[in-house]
Amino acid sequence: MSERAALVTGAAGGIGRAVSQRLIADGYDVLAVDLKPDPDGPGVPFQADLTEAEANAAAVRAALDHFGRLDLVVPNAGIQHVAPIGEFPVERWDTIVALLLTSPFLLARAAWPALLESGAGRIVVIASAHALAASPYKSAYVSAKHGVLGLVKTLALEGAEHGITVTAVCPAYVRTPLVEKQIADQARVHGLPEEEVLEQVILAPQAVKQLIEPSEVADVVAFLAGPAGRTFTGVPVTMDQGWTAR
Repeated sequence: MSERAALVTGAAGGIGRAVSQRLIADGYDVLAVDLKPDPDGPGVPFQADLTEAEANAAAVRAALDHFGRLDLVVPNAGIQHVAPIGEFPVERWDTIVALLLTSPFLLARAAWPALLESGAGRIVVIASAHALAASPYKSAYVSAKHGVLGLVKTLALEGAEHGITVTAVCPAYVRTPLVEKQIADQARVHGLPEEEVLEQVILAPQAVKQLIEPSEVADVVAFLAGPAGRTFTGVPVTMDQGWTAR
């Protein structure tokens, strides 16, 4: 049993999987939470639908049952929907806000006593450059990411006197299934061929025209979770390829 334990959501693939792998390499025990967990993936798999309130508390309890402690929470699970406001389904809004904003709140609420006991608890939310800037046709995602940055700032103030730090990692587009799955929708709403979406839509706001790799996000999470990350709290840690410099 490791001396440090982490809970990572959306851990079956993409950023969550890379974060889980990196934390394990750094000596963490990891509860890998996902709607469809990979039994062969890194960490201890735990199935949960985090759009349901009780599932978030259950995930925290599972981490404590498995490891006897919890030092780091990485809310990462996410989904996307691309549509004009007049066509945006209300149920998709509700689901996206539940997963991207309410779930991090519920995880933090349930984990707070364990993070206090840790003495140096960390919450590192995987937010997005969309926590700092907007794009059309993504009203729910952008709103939820802006909201989660506000949550990070609030929790940082509450945790400061107890040694708990809370940060938001804000990458530009990362090479994940979440990005790949939105190409068809982006082509439809922008009236473009799918092969032109990457250059003309996805990478258009970035100064550096490259996708970020999941392992690069995992490196930043590992830094924030480590000793050198102790001075970062209540802030977005921006890795946006120059997006918000404009």
